[in-house]
Amino acid sequence: MNEMQLKYGCNPNQKPSRVFMDNGSDLPIEVLCGRPGYINLLDALNGWQLVKELKKATGLPAATSFKHVSPAGAAVGVELSDTLKRIYFTDDVELTPMANAYARARGADRMSSFGDFIALSDECDKATALLIKKEVSDGIIAPSYSDEALEILKAKKKGNYCILKIDPDYTPDPIEHKQVFGVTFEQGRNELDINTELLNNVVTDNNELPDNAKRDLMIALITLKYTQSNSVCYVKDGQAIGIGAGQQSRIHCTRLAGTKADTWWLRQCPKVLDLQFVDGIKRADRDNTIDVYISEDHNDVLAEGEWQKFFKVKPEVLTAEEKREWIAKNTEVSLGSDAFFPFGDNIERAHKSGVYYIAQPGGSVRDDNVIDTCNKYGMAMAFTGIRLFHH
Repeated sequence: MNEMQLKYGCNPNQKPSRVFMDNGSDLPIEVLCGRPGYINLLDALNGWQLVKELKKATGLPAATSFKHVSPAGAAVGVELSDTLKRIYFTDDVELTPMANAYARARGADRMSSFGDFIALSDECDKATALLIKKEVSDGIIAPSYSDEALEILKAKKKGNYCILKIDPDYTPDPIEHKQVFGVTFEQGRNELDINTELLNNVVTDNNELPDNAKRDLMIALITLKYTQSNSVCYVKDGQAIGIGAGQQSRIHCTRLAGTKADTWWLRQCPKVLDLQFVDGIKRADRDNTIDVYISEDHNDVLAEGEWQKFFKVKPEVLTAEEKREWIAKNTEVSLGSDAFFPFGDNIERAHKSGVYYIAQPGGSVRDDNVIDTCNKYGMAMAFTGIRLFHH
C-alpha cells in the first residue's frame, strides 16, 4: 500500500488529507490498530528517527514521547532508581530495559506527555505495554510487538488506540520535499551522524567529559535534531529532563527547559514524595496537582476547601527557600543546544539547574564570553561545529 487516507489534516477543516509515496513504493508503516491522523504520523515518523538514532549512538533501547512534532521526553533503557520508580509510578511493575526507557521518556515531563505519541527503538514487550496501558496516549510506533503487548495495546481506547509497525530497514530518499503556500521546498535530508567524536573539541579549562556525560550529551544532541527550533535539552541519568522547543530566543529556550528540569528534580523532594492523595484520583489530576504544588501558585491548591479534593491530608507548603535548597542538590546535568549560545546568560541559567557539561556548535562573536562564564563555574563545554535546526 503506497497511500493512506486520513480523517483530516492538522485541523478538521483541512480536507482532503492523505499520506502517500510519490515514487510508487509501499509505505514503510503498517497500521495494526486504530486510525492515525496527520499530526499522529508527523510525531510517529519524527519519533522513530529519534529513537533509532539513540539506539545506534548508545547501544541501549530508546523511547520518546512526542507531542506536536517535538519530543516531550526521550530516554534510553537505564535502570530506574527506587526514587524514579516512585515519581514515575512504576514501583509495582517489573521493568525491562525497554520499559525503563519508556518510563523515563514519559516521566520526565508528564504534563507535556499527556496524550503523547510513543516511539520505541525495539520490540514493544509486555512490561512496556502495561505501562502504556495506564497512560493517556494517542498511539505508538515500533518495529515489532510481542503477542501479549499487542493484545494489551489493542484494548486501549475501546479498541481505537493507534498502533503502527515500522519497517526498521526502510531508508528514505536522500532528498526531501515539502510545500508551504503552494511553493515546494527541497533539501538534502539531515543525515548527520551524531557520535562522541563531536565532543572532542573541549574549549573550557575543565576538559573532562566522563562517559556518562558523553552518553547524556549524545541523548541531548539527537533529541535536538528532532525538536522544533530554537531548542535546548537538559539530560541526566540517560534521559531528557527538560526540553525547550520552538522559542524565538535561545535564552527563553534555556529558561523553559531549565524550569522543566527543576520541576523534574523537585518531584523527588521528600515533601513531594510524601504527598497523600485521595483514593481513585485520576493520573492527570495527580500530575497537575503535583505540578501546581511545586510551582509558585501552590497556595491556590492549598486554599481552604480546595485542597480536600486532592489530598487525604493537607500538605505542608513547599517554601521558596526549600525549593532553592533542593534544586541546588541537582548536579552533573548535561545540556545540548541546537545552535550557538549568543550570550553568557544562557550559561548562568543552566548553572542554576545543575549543568556541568555542555555541547553546542560554537561560532558566536561572543564565544569568549560564553567560555569565560563556563570557566567561572568549572563547567566543561565542547564545540561540536554542527547546527541542528529542525523545522
